[in-house]
Amino acid sequence: MYFTIFISFLIIQRLSELLIARRNEKWLLSQGAIQYGQSHYPFMIAMHTLFIVSIIAEYNLRGGTEISWIFLAIFLAVLLFKFWALSSLGKYWNTKIYRIPGVYPIKRGPYKFLKHPNYMEVVCEIAFIPLVFHLYYTAIIFTVLNAAMLSVRITVENRVWADVRN
Repeated sequence: MYFTIFISFLIIQRLSELLIARRNEKWLLSQGAIQYGQSHYPFMIAMHTLFIVSIIAEYNLRGGTEISWIFLAIFLAVLLFKFWALSSLGKYWNTKIYRIPGVYPIKRGPYKFLKHPNYMEVVCEIAFIPLVFHLYYTAIIFTVLNAAMLSVRITVENRVWADVRN
């Protein structure tokens, strides 16, 4: 029962983020935003989709596992950090990389202290979500895949913002 509630929450949360991203995308484009990094985006979507599929598959292949309340608490703390990071970006947050010419990077919330707090949070999510149900294979495989994805994504994002004075 815990797993069904958890995975349902996770799927609803991810779909909600995509809806928010789509709404923000319309606003960004209306402000003259330019999109970058389109070539890696389909791979990122595939990886995050397969991450959820892998959680479900490993859980079922292992015949169900007990919940780890400690990792659930860590995940919830990471989720609070995520909401702080995303709310700090407001309408500028998106799953795609957009930049409005003449607009400087956001420097509030966790962005005052960290260059990429949202990606730090994603690293934690990918590692800790499977551990809530002791799904070690998913945690390891997708942590490695996510590291490769983020190395591409952060490189693109840093290039996009390189010519903007902070």
